[in-house]
Amino acid sequence: MDSSESQLQIRLVTKQESFAVPDVPLAVPGSIEHNSLNELVNQLIKENKSDFLKPKEFDFLVLGELLRVPLVEHLKEHNISTELAVDVEYIERTPAPEPQDSLLHDDWVSGLHCVDKWILTGCYDYSVNIWTTHGKLVTSQKEHTNIVKKVAWLNENDSSQGFISVSHDLTGLLWQWEPGTDSIKPLVALKGHEKGIDSVGVSPNSLKIATGGWDTNLKIWTSSFESDDEPAHKKVRGDKNLITRTPIHTLKGHKETITSTSWIDNHVICTVSMDHTIKFWDAELCGIKNEIVGQKAFLDSSWSPLSNTLLACSADRHIRLYDPRSSEGSVVKTTFTSHILWVSSVEWSKYDEHLFMSGGYDSGVKLWDSRSPKAPLYNLEGHQGQVLAVDWSNNKYLVSGGCDNSVHIFRNKYVF
Repeated sequence: MDSSESQLQIRLVTKQESFAVPDVPLAVPGSIEHNSLNELVNQLIKENKSDFLKPKEFDFLVLGELLRVPLVEHLKEHNISTELAVDVEYIERTPAPEPQDSLLHDDWVSGLHCVDKWILTGCYDYSVNIWTTHGKLVTSQKEHTNIVKKVAWLNENDSSQGFISVSHDLTGLLWQWEPGTDSIKPLVALKGHEKGIDSVGVSPNSLKIATGGWDTNLKIWTSSFESDDEPAHKKVRGDKNLITRTPIHTLKGHKETITSTSWIDNHVICTVSMDHTIKFWDAELCGIKNEIVGQKAFLDSSWSPLSNTLLACSADRHIRLYDPRSSEGSVVKTTFTSHILWVSSVEWSKYDEHLFMSGGYDSGVKLWDSRSPKAPLYNLEGHQGQVLAVDWSNNKYLVSGGCDNSVHIFRNKYVF
């Protein structure tokens, strides 16, 4: 029979008890798709739950992957017999984020970090800027003498602890800020890189900073604003007295610039580089714990403590999910393809182990579920040029910046 006429046996299952339906086999057309399954589930819930008043949007997991093609095609892709009954798990669909605001800058935006109601940005015009999530510029200052590549709050739970910016002027600056005011000032200059700094990461306990750059070195610093515990001197930059700090460790191993630096925990750092490698470093013993060799130059990465996996994007159209603990087969567990040019930036959700966002040189920003490798959940449209950075540090906001001199804010409609 034609696949559109064939019947399949399915069982509808869910972990959400409030939406559970009777556990009985159902015969459905092989050509059934997501929308028809959604209507079927809503009808069954309505028949069995008297308090179910408003239809819900569901997604459907079959063999661990979200259904995006007719069910019979999905089974064939996974080499599963259509003669067998198949479990179809339904879950509430992730709601589409809503565009909230656009923040216009004077130049390209390459660094982003959102904490609480404050968005920190770094730009190609040498500036660091603090905005509210509702689009008001709070303060802006130019202390660097070259492009600001990345910025990071020192404590994701407390913006009053200050932030760091790193630049192609070879320095990192530690800034103090009184939240809500326009008073920001750099107090410490991190000096030690011999070429421009491309990446920065702050340890989970906020005590240490790791930076990577074009000199191919990973450097570890203390994040303190004090100078008592180190030989330091003050240098005058304009009318500012800056403490100059040198790194406590320099770790060598990469052969090209380090494009992303992230802490796995307080003792392990992950770096990705244009030398096609991912390295995991022991920050205490100052050595390489693990290395993954890829096929292309890496442009960015994001570590998820929820799933203990790494997302990395390369100089191609793909995003790859790596499991560094994997002992079975490839460490690349999934490849996500939707961007049509290089993917420049990725970021895991902090509240859901399956969700992440990406930005690319095709001006696209996408929200993904790791169980749907062939297509994103949503395209977050608005950018008119290459996207250079994305951030999802604040669960409520998906933020992106790029070569159109703008930062776009999408509000997450998931209720926390």
